[in-house]
Amino acid sequence: MEKAIKKYWPFFLLPTLAAFIIGFVWPFLWGIFLSFHKFTTISKTTFVGLDNYLKVFQDSTFVSAFWFTAKFTVVSTVLINVIAFAIALALTRGLKGTNVFRTVFFMPNLIGGVVLGYVWSMIFDAILRRYATSLAVNATWGFWGLVVLVAWQQIGYMMIIYIAAIQNIPDSVIEASAIDGAGGWRRLFSITIPMVVPAFTVGLFLMLSNSFKLFDQNLALTKGGPNHCNEMLALNIYNSAFVSNQTGYAQAKAVIFLISVATISIIQLIATKRAEVET
Repeated sequence: MEKAIKKYWPFFLLPTLAAFIIGFVWPFLWGIFLSFHKFTTISKTTFVGLDNYLKVFQDSTFVSAFWFTAKFTVVSTVLINVIAFAIALALTRGLKGTNVFRTVFFMPNLIGGVVLGYVWSMIFDAILRRYATSLAVNATWGFWGLVVLVAWQQIGYMMIIYIAAIQNIPDSVIEASAIDGAGGWRRLFSITIPMVVPAFTVGLFLMLSNSFKLFDQNLALTKGGPNHCNEMLALNIYNSAFVSNQTGYAQAKAVIFLISVATISIIQLIATKRAEVET
């Protein structure tokens, strides 16, 4: 069997490689090519060099969307991971009904972002109407509404990751710490957290990338309003391409967006991997 695999491995690899090239590599390269063009019609383009990229950095809405996305990413990543880890700790204490609670916390992750956006917009507007405001006119409430929506959706998913990591800690280590007289807080900071650092690496990576790429919840909840104040990068690119019909310009934004997300994610992975080695 091993000889057959070694002999015919290119044959088994070919379908996956073809799908990867067709679904990712070719669209990526074609997108970079289009970012240097201006569309005169749907099918005709004019080469404009770096004009689209220069225009991006002069676009106040793109710059505003970038900083809003960065702020949202930091707040949501920290909040979701902290709460998810706290819930994971509580649900690994052998409490009754643990499986029910895990299911309840995880269920919001199964609901689509657009549906959640519209549901939460109705909830928030019903509450804020009493104070003569709404998500559409108050940028602060729009920001925190988006944070609450994403946290409610993602906490259960991150909780599952942390539960798996905590349950993977050897019982012998916990028992040894108890014999040595270590209290609950000492075990948490000296044993539990250091041993689940790999899970933190995964959790931070997922939340950083997902928060930066957030689109459907932003569109459904606030549509980027008021006056682009709550517009995230993905929605900004979408509006440039399909609302303003500036396809080449939007593609240049998308390339910058990709480079930014990839750079931040790589830096985060390197930093957390170093933390794993140190612990």
